[in-house]
Amino acid sequence: MVALKRYKKYTFAQIVLMIVLGAITLTMIVPLLNILARSLSSPEASVSMSGLEILPKDFDLINYRIVFSHPVLMPALWNSIVITVVGTAINILLTTTAAYVLTRPKLAFKKPIMVFLIIMMLFEPGLVPEYLVIKDLGLMGSKWSVILLTAVNVYYLIIMMRYFEEVPVSIYEAATIDGAGHLRMLFSIVFPLSKAGIATITMFYAVVRWNEYFKASIYLTKAKDTVLQVILRQFVVLGDTVSIVGQQNLYNYNDLARIDYNALKGATIIVAIIPILLLYPIVLKYYAKDVMGGGVKE
Repeated sequence: MVALKRYKKYTFAQIVLMIVLGAITLTMIVPLLNILARSLSSPEASVSMSGLEILPKDFDLINYRIVFSHPVLMPALWNSIVITVVGTAINILLTTTAAYVLTRPKLAFKKPIMVFLIIMMLFEPGLVPEYLVIKDLGLMGSKWSVILLTAVNVYYLIIMMRYFEEVPVSIYEAATIDGAGHLRMLFSIVFPLSKAGIATITMFYAVVRWNEYFKASIYLTKAKDTVLQVILRQFVVLGDTVSIVGQQNLYNYNDLARIDYNALKGATIIVAIIPILLLYPIVLKYYAKDVMGGGVKE
């Protein structure tokens, strides 16, 4: 009876909607599970696996042994982690400090500054001027060319401003009376009260940083400084198998003869997505709870 009462709470339209959304979710989850299953299967078994199988066959870690023993791929993974962590930290520092300054009521020329920022958001300078600036600064081939690029996203800056504006003015006034300066108010008052917005923006910035490959392929001219996404695109999208198994002295002949390149691609994809997936549990509770928290000002 209890189960029947709970069932009656849902209308027919809601049940149909849940079924449709569940089916859409499966179309996203099943391919990922299939990729994982193929990467964990032996090359002989993975070749015959269909696109709907989500359990490994004849468990074998040969694909991951190849990935983790590669002399370029693992340094590229480390480069991606460094660029993501350092770049995101710079993004958050500059975005939050700029948002704090722009939300101060006595800021001079606030409107012209906001108009300029919005124009820059709508009309980006383009790749050629950006390339020339990077070259003139002597950053070509350096990780800093990718780290310092787009240090502040204006759209995220505006979102952060909405969160900061939600902090009551009385709190700022009380902190000023107690002798707190702007840095003390920012780090001791505004940051703790806006941690949901900061966590959300951190996730946005980190995902963009981690997935960047186009500009990294242009500015990171040295193979030792390349990022994982560049190699992933060469191997998975362009089919460049030499980038993964080109150095045959790393593996014995039997392993090379057994390789299923589709399963090896799957292992490379899994290695590429796991680090960024680890970020989601940390900020998901803030994102799901307060992603629109700063969208409307009372």
